[in-house]
Amino acid sequence: MNDTAAPHRFVKADVTAIAIGRNEGDRLTRCLASLLPQVRHVVFVDSGSTDGSAERARAMGAEVVALDMSRPFTAARARNAGLAHLAATQGQQSEFVQFVDGDCEVDPNWIPTALTALAAEPGLAVVAGRRRERFPEQSVYNRLIDAEWDTPVGPARAVGGDLLARSAAIAEVRGYDPTLIAGEEPEMCLRLARAGWGIRRIDAEMTLHDAAMTKLSQWWKRSRRAGHAFAEVSWRYRDGPEGFWKRETMRPLVWAVALPLVVLVLALSVSPWALLGLLAYPAQIARMALRDPLRQDRWPRAFFNMLGKFSEAYGIAEFHIRRLMGRRSGLIEYK
Repeated sequence: MNDTAAPHRFVKADVTAIAIGRNEGDRLTRCLASLLPQVRHVVFVDSGSTDGSAERARAMGAEVVALDMSRPFTAARARNAGLAHLAATQGQQSEFVQFVDGDCEVDPNWIPTALTALAAEPGLAVVAGRRRERFPEQSVYNRLIDAEWDTPVGPARAVGGDLLARSAAIAEVRGYDPTLIAGEEPEMCLRLARAGWGIRRIDAEMTLHDAAMTKLSQWWKRSRRAGHAFAEVSWRYRDGPEGFWKRETMRPLVWAVALPLVVLVLALSVSPWALLGLLAYPAQIARMALRDPLRQDRWPRAFFNMLGKFSEAYGIAEFHIRRLMGRRSGLIEYK
């Protein structure tokens, strides 16, 4: 990493983009249309689409990489395939790479704004901005996700799937880990931080995301996937000084496993009055809601935050059971 390089002005030719997706339909059209004017060229990594996504991307001017779906798919593997394609086909690799999910539309001012931030801090490897949901009015789940994207501006441990990065920094840590079914970006950011690079979220509009989440079952699967990611990444770095995701892993286990078991044991062995311990759940929901600075949906957000501890605990248990059995977990998709 070069901490002494003088900032300079970047141009469109300095950036390439990697979009990943499967059966995104019109969402992919919006994604590619938003990227093509801002970057040198776009690579779309297709993971077995059956809706003509690959043909649509080629017609719009993007290069297409079709993944071999006989091998286990992960988003990390798709992003690495895009990086490998760029390394193999570009005479001179672009200095920066924009990663984006195929269900996201990139703000027209995002990449110039992000490049300015990178120019100001040569030690930054990754910058990201504000991701928003396109249709928050369609469901409470979309609004919950939109609030989830609203993370603090400044130095960050992780920023999500959409980000602009220095190609050299990504190459230095050998990209994403393709074995992770979720949590691949925070895990890569941890390796970047260990290598001395900075990660930052800036105060700028970045992408519009279309979660298309209208069912409780979708939300449950997404939370289960988060729990799996917490467990796998925290287990991998369990001896690290960062304590990465240890708290995120412990909270679901406390609320969804330890507390119910303690209450049940006490109720059966000491007194049925111990069941009053379950009042800790509504008390905690009220506490979270009243402390939430965002007034809209504060009570649903607190309720689903608590309910999500159970689905996260499911994902945590799933990872460790499969780990002990020596088996690999499959992809957990909510769409």
